[in-house]
Amino acid sequence: MIPKILTGKTSSTGLIRYLFGPGRANEHTDPHLVASWNGFAPDPGLNAQHTTTQLARQLDQPVKVLGDRAPADKVWHCPVRADAGDRYLTDAEWAEVARRIVHATGIAPAGDPEACRWVAVRHADDHIHIAATLVRQDGKRPTRDFDRKKAQAEARRIEIDYGLRRLNPGDGSAAKRPTSKEHFKARRIGQAHTSRELLRTRVRQAAAAARSETEFFAALEGMGIEAQIRYAPSGDALGYKVALPGDTNKTGEPVFFSGSTLAADLSLPRIRERQTATDTTAVQGHARRTDPWHQATASIDRIPATLASDEAPAAQAHLAALGETLDLLPAITNRGTLRSELQQAAHGFERATRSRIRADHQRARALRNAAKELLHTPSGDASGLAMLLNATVLALIAASRWHAAHRHTQQEAAARQTLQHVQAAYQQAAAHPLAELRRRTPPQDTARRYAHHIRQTTPDHAEHVLTDPAWNALTAVLADAEQAGHNPAELLQHAARQRTLDDAHSPAEVLTWRLQRLSQRPAPSPRAQAARVRSTRATTAAPQPVRPTAAPQHPVPTVTHRRRR
Repeated sequence: MIPKILTGKTSSTGLIRYLFGPGRANEHTDPHLVASWNGFAPDPGLNAQHTTTQLARQLDQPVKVLGDRAPADKVWHCPVRADAGDRYLTDAEWAEVARRIVHATGIAPAGDPEACRWVAVRHADDHIHIAATLVRQDGKRPTRDFDRKKAQAEARRIEIDYGLRRLNPGDGSAAKRPTSKEHFKARRIGQAHTSRELLRTRVRQAAAAARSETEFFAALEGMGIEAQIRYAPSGDALGYKVALPGDTNKTGEPVFFSGSTLAADLSLPRIRERQTATDTTAVQGHARRTDPWHQATASIDRIPATLASDEAPAAQAHLAALGETLDLLPAITNRGTLRSELQQAAHGFERATRSRIRADHQRARALRNAAKELLHTPSGDASGLAMLLNATVLALIAASRWHAAHRHTQQEAAARQTLQHVQAAYQQAAAHPLAELRRRTPPQDTARRYAHHIRQTTPDHAEHVLTDPAWNALTAVLADAEQAGHNPAELLQHAARQRTLDDAHSPAEVLTWRLQRLSQRPAPSPRAQAARVRSTRATTAAPQPVRPTAAPQHPVPTVTHRRRR
């Protein structure tokens, strides 16, 4: 159940006429009162003798008594909407919902005869509108501090009491929801989503792809988005606003949304923070000599370890960078169903990229640099996307746990929802590359030797790996690595140490992609291998220091150095 509080400066006449009228799209089928401040307010919907003007005059009476001393904001409006999957609520149940909302918000505390006047109007099965005037009948202002937060908290209790779908409480970092007016307009012009939602998606994609403000606004222009920049007298850009082509108001002017109203992290200062954390020198130099798919996958591989640490700003930065990576992936593939899953994954994870924790974006520079390069480096053998998505699955599991530990309930739910879409996308992306690897299974003697290495390096997961359908693909990758000069046992040890396999649905597939990425590195020369063996033997043969059996007479106190953040 979602309450949404609005305030207005005019009288309640216009609002009452709208609530009892046909609506902007004739959606008001049966408007009538379900509750009021005194229980017998005139109901224009059920009694033709009563008019909306009569009801509005009674609501406005305490305001008119004050005359010029009346507050600027006179009208309080709170639509309360049930979820589409909720059961039907009777008029009596909606009336009780209205009483609980006005009590919780301070508009009309229970048992207070001098409280504000209010009415609850129902004109559809799934919602009501509560209209009130912001002057108490004793001429005072109501105490409605934090009324929006209190209305949300009461809605969570109502969901429990009435057996409705329980929504997750937020932390104030969510993007602004489209209004009912925006939804009606989208339906009227044949859009599947509102202009606000479409613009938010496209601006996120442009911000994820761009390395500078110039590239950002050029990307918006390339998408057909009309953008206007607000400049300071010095000539520096202060902000921007965007509009969809063809989306106009009554006067034919474009309907603009500023970046900050689309989402807090889409304001120009926040976009600059992320662009400043992009190392353009690295992108132009080293990153171009290395496969960005491998770089991005390696960075995503490290996200679970980052989330398990105590560095919350670094963790939040990596979640934001992971969200930018997901924003870019739909543009990389033209396969319909796969692209649809990736689009839904990006849309779902958008909520999981923001919280009250301020991100240290410099800590996620490697992933952001590699992600921007993905657009310019398509995966040649189709395995790059599968490799990256496989790592993303485990990163999303870690992300949901991290948000749960920080009590980010909305973000946790978003990460879990995203996980389903990424898993579906991975199954599609990995089907062909894995099938190709299975066709190149090495001889049985070689496979048995690799099985021995698996039992030594991953004893806890060995049986699962050896009976996995992807085992043949894993042996093919090991054979390719050995032919390129790598030591299969050492490569397996390296892959197993990178990250735990406990969360993996298919440890064999995880190892397959890790080994494929690691085997792309140059194999060590024979001289380097010999030196490594000598170093290992020397370490093993070195005598262990003899520890004293008795404690010193004057122990030195231990000084603990705390790391400054």
